[in-house]
Amino acid sequence: MKKTLAGAALAALALTALSACGSDSSDGDNGSSGDSTPQAADIRVWLNGTDTPQDARDWLKKTFEEQNPGSTLTIEQQEWDGLVEKLTTALSSESETPDVVEIGNTQAPTFTGAGAFSDMTDQLGDLGGDDLLQGFVDGATVDGKTYAVPYYAGSKYIFYRKDLFKAAGIDAVPTTMDEFVDDAIKLKQANPKPANFSGFWFPGQDWRNGAAFIWDAGGDLATDDGGEWSGSLESDESIAGLETAQKLFTEASGAPKDGNEADPWTPWCAGEVGMMSTPGWVTGLINDPKSGCPDTLGKQIGVFAMPGSDGSPAPVLLGGSDIAIASKSQHQELAQKAVALMLSDDYQTILAQNGLTPAKNSLASLLGDDEYAQATIAAASNAKLTPAAPGWANVEGSRVLEDLFSAIAQGGDVSELAAKADEQMDSQLNG
Repeated sequence: MKKTLAGAALAALALTALSACGSDSSDGDNGSSGDSTPQAADIRVWLNGTDTPQDARDWLKKTFEEQNPGSTLTIEQQEWDGLVEKLTTALSSESETPDVVEIGNTQAPTFTGAGAFSDMTDQLGDLGGDDLLQGFVDGATVDGKTYAVPYYAGSKYIFYRKDLFKAAGIDAVPTTMDEFVDDAIKLKQANPKPANFSGFWFPGQDWRNGAAFIWDAGGDLATDDGGEWSGSLESDESIAGLETAQKLFTEASGAPKDGNEADPWTPWCAGEVGMMSTPGWVTGLINDPKSGCPDTLGKQIGVFAMPGSDGSPAPVLLGGSDIAIASKSQHQELAQKAVALMLSDDYQTILAQNGLTPAKNSLASLLGDDEYAQATIAAASNAKLTPAAPGWANVEGSRVLEDLFSAIAQGGDVSELAAKADEQMDSQLNG
């Protein structure tokens, strides 16, 4: 049902966007024709989850309003869960659409293809040009036109408790996948209390971390055969990776088998985690006096890139977000100014200082040279994107992967579950 609803909404977007894209409004941001001066307006910016730090949000609002007297900027936080459906509904309505939206880099292709976003090709040079993360630009480009720009990137790496490693007799961080799995189980066994302790924190719905085990074993989520996409979870390689995930679920993780990976700093600060795979920005939340535990378990953080079976960094998911302007926004010029601020060096520096890989290659050095920066660079060296299928957002919106991994976490038959998931994805991947 979710797939049908999302597909219908995207189809509606494709139709309604035609009039928006076809009318090059001469009245800019004003509400009446004949007045070329943009009128003041409230620009609505959708940001997702807690990834964007508060100091960046504060800077954006303050700077935008100083530079655009009379206009205001309102940040509305959305949740990643259910975002695809919410966006398809909001972007099809002139009265409800936000002006600027953050969208996952893996979700962008579906929306750009539906005409939901304004063409930003002419702005690329001013926003960073060749300095922008090219993979993100490519993922938001259709027929030579770019409809979204990179916001930030971030490969996940392993956070671990230095004190628990020492107590469990683990003298060094693991250098292969087998060592990683063994250490995760050893940590679980060495910490019988609390009962929900995780040697490796791995909630059941966490397919984004689960994908690393599939890729490490040589499998994939989906494959392209002459332009026709299909699920590939049934391959021998993918099954091997899913079996590794199931071993971690059942022998190393105490996280809820039907839970998601939201708010990882909470179980960390509760003393329930030996290792976890999270983006670097989680460091700031662990060390935040309000949300975290800077004076206790925040002092025990160690980090390293998840190791692969061959000793190189495992192919973890390269996460991140794009920024786009809604094609039905009535304030295109002001929305462009907001995006320009979000791509500015000042704003991107704030993101980098909070562990997010900036949207511009030239700013990567802002991540520093400490162990966190080294882990980020190592993890990114072999990171992967989700399949570039036109209907990938349908896959994410239907939650087929959350359902798959949750069922595997609860002890289900891996081969049967993979076959079922492939069948569902086959009907979604091609748009």
